[in-house]
Amino acid sequence: MNTQTANKKQEVAQETIRITGSEAIIRCLIAEGVDILYGYPGGAIMPVYDELYKFRDQIHHVLTRHEQGAAHAAQGFARISGRVGVAMATSGPGATNLITGIADAQIDSTPLVCITGQVFSHLLGTDAFQETDIIGISTPVTKWNHQITKSSEIPEVLAKAFYIAKSGRPGPVLIDITKDAQVGELDFKYEKCTGVRSYTPVPKTNPESLSAAAELINSAKKPFIVWGQGVILGQAENELKAIIEKAGIPAAWTILGASALPTSHPLNVGMVGMHGNYAPNMLTNECDVLIAIGMRFDDRVTGSLNTYAKQAKIIHFDIDPAEIDKNVKTDVAVLGDSKDSLARLLPLLNENKHTTWLQKFKDLYAIEFEKVIKDDISPVKEGLTMGEVLKQINIETKGNAAIVSDVGQHQMIACRYSEFNVTKSNITSGGLGTMGFALPAAIGAKMAAPDREVVAIIGDGGYQMNIQELGTIFQQKVPVKIVVLNNEFLGMVRQWQQLFFDKRYASTEMTNPDFVTIAKGYYIEGKRVKKREELAAAIKEMIASKESYFLEVCVEKEDNVFPMIPSGASVSDIRLS
Repeated sequence: MNTQTANKKQEVAQETIRITGSEAIIRCLIAEGVDILYGYPGGAIMPVYDELYKFRDQIHHVLTRHEQGAAHAAQGFARISGRVGVAMATSGPGATNLITGIADAQIDSTPLVCITGQVFSHLLGTDAFQETDIIGISTPVTKWNHQITKSSEIPEVLAKAFYIAKSGRPGPVLIDITKDAQVGELDFKYEKCTGVRSYTPVPKTNPESLSAAAELINSAKKPFIVWGQGVILGQAENELKAIIEKAGIPAAWTILGASALPTSHPLNVGMVGMHGNYAPNMLTNECDVLIAIGMRFDDRVTGSLNTYAKQAKIIHFDIDPAEIDKNVKTDVAVLGDSKDSLARLLPLLNENKHTTWLQKFKDLYAIEFEKVIKDDISPVKEGLTMGEVLKQINIETKGNAAIVSDVGQHQMIACRYSEFNVTKSNITSGGLGTMGFALPAAIGAKMAAPDREVVAIIGDGGYQMNIQELGTIFQQKVPVKIVVLNNEFLGMVRQWQQLFFDKRYASTEMTNPDFVTIAKGYYIEGKRVKKREELAAAIKEMIASKESYFLEVCVEKEDNVFPMIPSGASVSDIRLS
């Protein structure tokens, strides 16, 4: 940003001027550093779009093809950048179309500010055209929401929205603004919010808890770390690495924690959870101290709580007091920001090496490699596998790409086999499991980090849920790489039907269109691969392209993702076949 623009933004934040509510909204966004937002115009938000037109040299509006696409694009933007993503829509169906993305952001702790237009305040409650109670609808899936009916409220409420969205445990905020508040006038001055009464975003870390945690870790014979996205959100990657290396502790990750520690690190023992690696799942029930850092003991991670790590002392580091003892009873809870609390823990730890314990992870990995991984990434059978596609992407990107995956079998394969050298590189829908997430999220990620290679890994089912966002890629010239792993099934559901419903494939087989032709209709270069000998060259061509590129890989129709912990089973019941 040049000095002139920076000064202009500073002036926007400090002047007192008489302007409309719509202009105030745009000036608030500029004061918060927003330079990209995603949205779709309509009647109740039209005054804001009119003002946005006047500030188009300062804020780039991305017209998505569906409001859900706008929400997911804002998520992708936020997840790769650490900044607040912004989405905007009109009232009624425009606002309700944002809800899936907002719910996704809420459960995955993604900072969003969503702005919706609303009918004139005197029409509220009259079932006016495109009137919907979006405050009531969004309340369960937002960190905070608020309806503005007076222009004078706009600066304070939007300042509060950005503060709440990005502080503490991040999350989505929705601000609904009536049309009369948009067209009315106010004396505008913007001051950023620095605190909200009764809201404590970062709890104070108790030194006694840190000491108790250090004592347990120092005396442990079989310590085990499981980290989640809280490490990434807290920018604590270096602190995590330092602790792991000093104490010599094997460490595994949840899917949203992936990439905080390089995949190649010798103490990175893989992924926990339903389709995670064999060793970290099995040895969860053998460790004597389990150190959970920035993760919430989700059911897909723990399996049956009745048998989860019952032999271990549990230490839980988290910023959100609500997560402590919610699912797993802790022996020591350390509340606070992960970067600060881990930095304070480090000097309390003894240098150590748990060579024998680490060898157990290596031995179980060798079993998994022989029974699962080898055939996934280097198959000898005729059909293509999802794993070998990811292996080839790793080769071409050298582990430096951001992988944006959708939801299903391909998601688990992408998380299992992607190599990550850089943090904030695994962008996926975790808690909500939203099909249709990846394509728009990849758009947002690439626009936030244009110097990074962004590869979307999507199944043929989820791809068609937001396939219209190819139009956004075409119009905005966003050079994302799109890989559709096409097995002509809703693959994960089909896998469950095969394993638990006697192969009754009820409504899971897909009759698909010509995806390459559709991509070319949006002037996106496309290719289809059906044979192994074509794969390496196609992926090389895709990654080398400076423009957007679509690659369809026709994989085996009835391949399954293993290992697998059956729903409700113990992590010790993990299956390799």
